[in-house]
Parts: sequence; C-alpha cells; structure tokens
Amino acid sequence: MATITVPAAARRALPGALGSRPAAKLLVLAVAAAVLVPLLSARWGSGSWPHALTVSLVKPLGAAGDWVIDNRDSHPLFLYFFGHISNAVVLAVRGVYLTLLAAGWPGVTVLGALVAWRVAGVRLAVGTAVAFLACGALGMWVPTMQTLALMVVAVLASVAVGALLGLGAGLSDRLDRALRPVLDTMQVLPAFAYLLPVVLVFGIGVPAAVLATVVYAAPPMARLTALGLRGADPEVLEAVRSLGATSRQRLLTARLPLARKELLLGLNQTIMMALSMAVISSVIGAGGLGDRVYQALASVDVGAALAAGIPIVLLAVVLDRVTAAAGRAAEGADRPRTQWLYALGATVAVAVLARLLGRADWPDGLTLDIAAPVNDAVNWMTAHLYSGVPVIGGTADWAGHFTTWMLDPLRDGLRALPWWAVLLVVAALAWLIGTWRTALTAVLAMAAIGVLGVWDSSLDTLSQVLAAVAVTLVLGIATGIAAARSERVERVLRPVLDVFQTMPQFVYLIPVVALFGVGRAPAVVAAVVYALPAVVRITAQGLRQVDPAALESARSLGATGRQQLWQVQLPLARRSLLLAVNQGVVLVLAVVIIGGLVGAGALGYDVAFGLAQGDLATGLVAGAAIVCLGLMLDRVTQPTGHGAKKGA
Repeated sequence: MATITVPAAARRALPGALGSRPAAKLLVLAVAAAVLVPLLSARWGSGSWPHALTVSLVKPLGAAGDWVIDNRDSHPLFLYFFGHISNAVVLAVRGVYLTLLAAGWPGVTVLGALVAWRVAGVRLAVGTAVAFLACGALGMWVPTMQTLALMVVAVLASVAVGALLGLGAGLSDRLDRALRPVLDTMQVLPAFAYLLPVVLVFGIGVPAAVLATVVYAAPPMARLTALGLRGADPEVLEAVRSLGATSRQRLLTARLPLARKELLLGLNQTIMMALSMAVISSVIGAGGLGDRVYQALASVDVGAALAAGIPIVLLAVVLDRVTAAAGRAAEGADRPRTQWLYALGATVAVAVLARLLGRADWPDGLTLDIAAPVNDAVNWMTAHLYSGVPVIGGTADWAGHFTTWMLDPLRDGLRALPWWAVLLVVAALAWLIGTWRTALTAVLAMAAIGVLGVWDSSLDTLSQVLAAVAVTLVLGIATGIAAARSERVERVLRPVLDVFQTMPQFVYLIPVVALFGVGRAPAVVAAVVYALPAVVRITAQGLRQVDPAALESARSLGATGRQQLWQVQLPLARRSLLLAVNQGVVLVLAVVIIGGLVGAGALGYDVAFGLAQGDLATGLVAGAAIVCLGLMLDRVTQPTGHGAKKGA
C-alpha cells in the first residue's frame, strides 16, 4: 500500500489552520459542497423552486378569511372577546380625538409648548409651538389630531404591554430566555408584515391599525425595561434587602427608580415606532396624516403628499426631542410637580377661552396651500431634469441605468441560480458569521419561502435589498470613517442624522417619487436614505471606540493615517461594522417592502394588493414570506458574540 508523505511545512501549518474557526468552517463547507452539489444537481438539476415541494395555502387561507368574515358578527369569539377589544379601541381613540378637538389648536399648541418647556426649556418649547402651528398652516390640523389620537392610545397600550413583559423578563431568568428570541424576531420584521394578521381578525379600520401599532411598538419597551431592571446596582439592592424590604418593596423603591433612564428611553423608542406604524397603518384604514400621504402617492400627487409629510416629520422631531429630553432630565434633580398642574391649568384656560371666542378651529384664512406650487415644481423637474440633461443625464436616466445595470442583472442572476445553490450559500454565510443554529434557522426560513410558492417574488425583493445594502454600506462606511476622523464633519452630520433617524419610513417615499418617478429604483433610493444614518453612526462609534493604546503603538511604528485605518481601526472595529451591516439590511428591507406602494413590485406589491383587493390569501402568503426573508437576512448578518470575538 502506498504511503502519502505530507511535507513538514504542511504538517506544521495544518493544526494552526484547523485551529482557526473560520478556516475550519471553510474546510467543512468545501467538503460538504463537494459531496452535496453533484448529488443535488443530479437529482434536481437547475432552476427555480420545484413545484413538487410547494404547498399551496391559497384555498385554506381563503377559506379561513371567508369564515372570519362570515362569523365576525355572530361567533362568540368575536362577539365577546375581539368585539369588546375593538369597541374599547374605537371608544378610546374617539375620546382622545374629541378631547383634542375640544381643546382646539390654541389649547393643544399651548399644552405641547408647556410640556416641552417643562422637560427641556424655552428653545424646545418654541420649536414645539412652531411645529404645531405649521401643521395648521399646511391645512393638516384635523389629520394631525387624528394621528395624535391614535398614537396616544397605541403608545399607552404599548407601554403597558411592554412594561409588563419587561418586568417579567427582568425578574425571571426563564421568562427572559423565552422572550428574547421572540423579541429579536419581532424587531427585525418589516412593519408591513404586521398588517394582514390584524386585518384578518379585526377588518379594515382603526382597531386593526391600533393593534398592529401596539404589536410593532411594544418590543422596545419590553427589552429596555428588562435591561434596566437587570442592570440595577447590586450593592443598592443588597442594601435594601439588608434593611428587610420585601420583594415588592425592593421593586418599587430600588429597581424601578434605578431603571428610570432605561424606562424613558423605552418610552422614546416606543413613541417613535408607534408614529412610524401609525403612518404605515393608513393602508388599513388608520386615517390621519398617513392616509393623506397614501392617497396622494397612489395618484402620484407629490404636492399633496408633501403637505401631509411635513407635519409627520415635524411631529416625529418634536416627539423625539421631548422624550429624549425627559430621559436626560431623569438623571438630574426633579422639578416641582406643581409645574405640571400650572401647565394643565393654563391649557384648560386657553382652550376654554378659545372656545368661548369661537377660535378653537384653525382659521381657513391662515392656511397655506403648497400642493399646487410643489406640483408645478415637480412638473418642471419632469420636463427639464428627468432626462436629456447634457453630460450627466437626468434622474429618470439614472434610475433607468441603475435598474438596467444593477437591479435586473442581480435579480436575473439570483433567479438563474438553482434553488439548492441559494440554500447552500445562505447556510455558508450564516455559519461563517454565526453558529450552526443560526445557519439552520436561515436555511429553514429561506426554504419556507419556496414552500409557500413565492420563490421568484422573494428573489426579486432580495435583489433590491442586496443592491440597496451595497450602496448603503459604501456610502455609510465612508461617511462614518470621515465622521470618526474629523470632529468638524461629525458636528455637521449630527443634526442631519438626528432628523433622518426620527422620520417614519413612509415619508421617504415622497421625495424619491418626486425625483425619480415610480419603480424599483426609487424604492431602493428611499431604502438607502432610510438606512444610511444608522450605518454612519454605528461605523463612526465603532471607530472612535478603538483602543487608543493600539493607535498610539501604530503611530510609534511610523504608520501613516491610512495604514492606521486599514490595519488597526477597521480590524478592531469589526464587531461594530458587522452590526452596521445587520442594521443596514434590516432597515433596507423595511423600506423596500413599503416600496411596493410606488412600483417596486415583488412581495411588497403582493401585500398591498391583498390589502387593497381583500385578497387575504395572497397578502398573507406574501406577509409570511416577508417574515421568513427578514429572519433569514438577520441571521445571515448577525454575528454571535463568540464569533465576533474570534474574528476580532
């Protein structure tokens, strides 16, 4: 029998190579590919997902939808459970809405300004008053109050549900372990995925919109509440325990006060996510500002969409600044509680006076119509900037070139791959970055898309996500590097990023439709702009947190600035860069799905079609595929702590 002689150098290198986790994984993947590819190719050949492995859910989902519709007014489950929930939501939203209308624009404006002054000072109070006055001046006072009423109810419910879940997770290790994967999954799902299940149960209207908002906005409150309770100072808790305090007393007098900063941060995040979802829920009958934007986009009326979009942005900025200031104020001394009573008394006095004088409703003479001039500007852009611009071309030309040169080849390339090859690539990426469990989850999620029968549509959506992520990472990481290396750049970018991160997803569609029209490219542009701030901030923060001793050592060895960046900062910031990729992917997917409303097609269009036409089977299947796609993308780009440390 012949003896194979291994060179001494190879024998010395082999243990080290296998000792490296990435190298060992690559070796296993190469062996698995060498075995599986010929077998799969011989059995299944090439092409799309085979029909034999598809399970049609159209008939059972259609039958379930018909049963719900037929029994919604007669079945005990709807009459005595869902019906009561729906009625309570309607009454609560109507009560808040009528209260806001009764206060009138003077009362609401004064209340907002006084609350802002109470938590942040005069400057924010003035900004808040100006924001509310701008909503009225744009002719959007009533829609703004509708959105605010829905948000008040949804935020209160989200905070109650999230705080209870967070309280349980903060006090119980078992519940924390059970909730963590659920909350992880919920926070990576696009907002559109939440709409159809609640529509199936509650129908189109305000109850469905509120409950979808609650489900979407509660996870941040739950996570931050649990984080605050678990992060309480052990020495303080031990001191309270030594004084003989009961578990309830320790919770009320120590844990909750120590977690106040996290609780207020959770409130901030819940409010911002509730506003985003309240706007998106316009497609299921939420009304308010979101409905104005939705109807305007449906008719490509950019002027009307902008008139409703500006109040959404102002509302988002005000709510973010006020709640963030409340969180910062929680660290300092409390102001006298009597100030709240004075603010409430002043609001009531102003509201009553305005009502007595007949000035509670916003005067028509103070309304500014911006729709017509904006549409004129869009028409001018269409005539002069869409195409035919010398040398650089026009925005429509750019969108067309991007679609032809990037989106189409990427989509066609993904569809040309054998389905089993896509699964192997997903498994390889997820395992290299994470563990075999994350790889298994990613593969099962991707395979579920094929089983649902929406393989081609999902690959179309995936191609848009990949193109948008590529552009986002190039721009975001480059900008983040510049911000990390220059204080001046960071100061210039900070207010811009603050505003962009507070704007709801829906709003980003308005300017891209004005500039690029409708189609897949505008949806990708909106996704890039939406995801860019998060990538920039995470990249800059990761680079700034690199150990100064490592940089000083590199400088002492004569490394140039470029060498320090490529050989020290970027490798040591690998964990932050991987987090930036993960967040970029999740945020891009959310907007690409909403892009179905402006011609992006694929899964987003299927959901919108199902909602608009009452075809719940089509919409629910697409929604389930969106959930699977989001789960797969999150697992493929989410490194484990162990893997990240090894890689660093």
